[in-house]
Amino acid sequence: MFSLHGRTALVTGSRGGIGRAIAVALARAGADLVLHGHTDDLAGVEKDVREAGGDATRWVFDLSDTAAIPAAVAGLPPVDILVNNAGIIRRAPAAEHTLDDWRAVLDVNLDAVFQLSRAIGVRMLARRRGKIISVASMLSFQGGVQVPGYTAAKHGVAGLTKALACEWAAEGVQVNAVAPGYIATDNTAALRADPVREPEIRSRIPAGRWGRPDDVAGAVIFLASAASDYVNGHVLAVDGGWLAR
Repeated sequence: MFSLHGRTALVTGSRGGIGRAIAVALARAGADLVLHGHTDDLAGVEKDVREAGGDATRWVFDLSDTAAIPAAVAGLPPVDILVNNAGIIRRAPAAEHTLDDWRAVLDVNLDAVFQLSRAIGVRMLARRRGKIISVASMLSFQGGVQVPGYTAAKHGVAGLTKALACEWAAEGVQVNAVAPGYIATDNTAALRADPVREPEIRSRIPAGRWGRPDDVAGAVIFLASAASDYVNGHVLAVDGGWLAR
């Protein structure tokens, strides 16, 4: 039910953190990988994927060039599983958050997700089979502080997931999302080192610990596999219970 043998998965932002864990987990489940990065520093994750039993192709592309995405993916092998993981964040109080920062975040975190999902989804629809999984966020449900662009984009990812599912579920393409909570990655290293904020955050997580990238990867395997063939338009929180408190 969870085997991905014979499938090819594209994971954007697969160099490190959650993206890398997802790519390796997909390989362990039997998939071959298209590994994406905006620069060609993918040797480490490629090695991990091959050691996990998967083949690997590198795709180096700047997702902020959203208009060029359809042409850029045309040369990729057929993709059975698309994981929209890549994202950026710009922090500033809303009153000082520039339009340039707003636009940069929405370009990568939302517009690129739509462009990729559409360009690859068309092929999936023709085959009447495919899985699209986007990485949403706790800020798909909450407002956050000093990240208005990121919050707007992640709310948009949740909405886009549902919109595509409504159109494509009957055609054999499942579109879903995972929403990670507080995950221990390089991006959260400063926060985890903060003697005030770290215990505040951890005390609100019912599981009593920060998440690990593999926690998110396990949820993606479920959504990428036949086990989720009747799951459509769902945003799966992987948060240790954060939203329940």
